[in-house]
Amino acid sequence: MAKIKITQTGSVIDRPVPQKRTIEALGLARPKHFVVKNDTPQIRGMIRKVSHLVKVEEIEA
Repeated sequence: MAKIKITQTGSVIDRPVPQKRTIEALGLARPKHFVVKNDTPQIRGMIRKVSHLVKVEEIEA
């Protein structure tokens, strides 16, 4: 399965609670923090909700 690297680029201060919870559900905590996740439709949906706060890179195997 393909992997993606998700890097938080923006702060969640003064953001709506659903956006804060989505960032937390992705496993991110602070700007410049990153996680590697499987590329699934569920993860892509969460990324779409907070696309202005994250950067996404596909990882080659």
